[in-house]
Amino acid sequence: MNSTKKPVAVIIGATSKWQSDGRNTKLAHGTYLDDQDMAVGKRWGIGGAVAQKFAQEGFFVVMTTRTASNAAALEAAIKEQGGDGMIVELDLVSETSISGAFETIRREAGDPDVLVYNAGYLEGRDLPPGKELLEHISVEMFDTAQHIASRGPFLIAKEVLPSMRERGAGSFLISNNNFSLRGRKRKTGESLYYPRVMMRTLAQVLTEEYSEHGVHVANVVIDGLIDSPGTRALPKAQANPDIVMNPVKIAEAFYYLHTQDRSCWTHELQMTPFPTNPAH
Repeated sequence: MNSTKKPVAVIIGATSKWQSDGRNTKLAHGTYLDDQDMAVGKRWGIGGAVAQKFAQEGFFVVMTTRTASNAAALEAAIKEQGGDGMIVELDLVSETSISGAFETIRREAGDPDVLVYNAGYLEGRDLPPGKELLEHISVEMFDTAQHIASRGPFLIAKEVLPSMRERGAGSFLISNNNFSLRGRKRKTGESLYYPRVMMRTLAQVLTEEYSEHGVHVANVVIDGLIDSPGTRALPKAQANPDIVMNPVKIAEAFYYLHTQDRSCWTHELQMTPFPTNPAH
C-alpha cells in the first residue's frame, strides 16, 4: 500500500509514441523533437495527461511503460506539481511481465481504484505506399497488434477486475480510436488497427459482466489527431490546427467517467474535434 493511503490510478501506457523522443516521432520526422515550449500537460499524449489529471485530483498514480526511462520526465513533472506516483515496467506482449507488474503494483501501491488502458502500437505504420492490403501484413505485425489491442486488455482485466468486484466499486476505462467502430482499410502511415474492434467488443462484454458488481467499464473513442510533440509537427496539423485534440481535455473526460454517479454511467464515449465529422 502506498504510504500516502491515496486511491490508486493505474495508467497502462502512460507515455506516447508521439512524445518528443517517441518511436512514431522519429519515424515521421526522422529525428526527435524539442518539447520545452509545449505545455507540460500535452508532452506525453493521452497517457501523460491522464496521469497528471488523476495525480492532481489526489490519486497515487502508477505509470506503466515498457522501459522506465520513457516515463522519467512525466514522473518528475507529476512530482513537481505536488502529485505522487511510481513507474512500473510492463510489457503487454508478455503474460509474465503483466503478472509481475501487478504483483509490484498491489504490494507498493495497492489495488487500483481506476485503471485506464491506453496502450498503443505502430505496427503497420512503417510500411511504404502500396502496401495497404492485408496480404502485405506479416503475422508478426498482426500478432503484436492483437497482443496490445485484444489479448493485453484481457490479461489486464483479469488482474484488476476481481478486486474491484469484491469491493463493489472501480473503473476500467479503455482508450480506443475510431477504427474500433468498424473495420476499415489500412492507409499508408497508419497502424494495423483491425484488432481495435475486438477491444471495443471486450469493453461491451465486461460492461455486461461487471456492471452489476459495481464496476464501471467504458470504451472511449478518441476520434482524431491527439496533440503531442510529434503530431503537432505533422503537415496536416500545421495546416489545420483545429483538427488537433487537446489531451488535457481528453483526460478530463476520463476523470469525469470515473466520478460519474452509478445511476447514470456512460459505457461508450466518442470525442471528435469540431471541424471533423464523427466517424461511424
